[in-house]
Amino acid sequence: MNEEIENKLFREDLTLADTKKRAVAFLIDELLLSFVLILSLSDSFANAKTMEEMILLTNSFVLEYMAIKIIYQAFFVMQYGASLGKIVMKIRVIEITTMQTPSVLSALNRAIFRVISEMLFYLGFLWGLLDPARQTWHDKTAKTLVVNA
Repeated sequence: MNEEIENKLFREDLTLADTKKRAVAFLIDELLLSFVLILSLSDSFANAKTMEEMILLTNSFVLEYMAIKIIYQAFFVMQYGASLGKIVMKIRVIEITTMQTPSVLSALNRAIFRVISEMLFYLGFLWGLLDPARQTWHDKTAKTLVVNA
């Protein structure tokens, strides 16, 4: 990890969030957003007669679902420094430069690149497993870290 980042974390008495905590937070967020999608499409699902119709219905809302994910992530990270999953897991996102909750642009950047990373077979998340600072692609582009709250 970058020595400057290590020094900043030490000065602020912060530690990087464990990969397991981040994974569970991710799972919580994904389940929550999937539940919202299913709930919003419940009438249409009820009218679908086959599994193929359900899959086609779900696929027809991919762009809307991605937009919801971006808005959800950007809003919660900007407002609270954490999504609901991160709040439950007691971790939060901070900007490296300020060691504070990300700005609007930083949170939006992070949310957009998070969805892009998901579309690219989660390669950005895999990157985070190998990175000493545990930064995923969306953390790198937004210049953020995920730390214990």
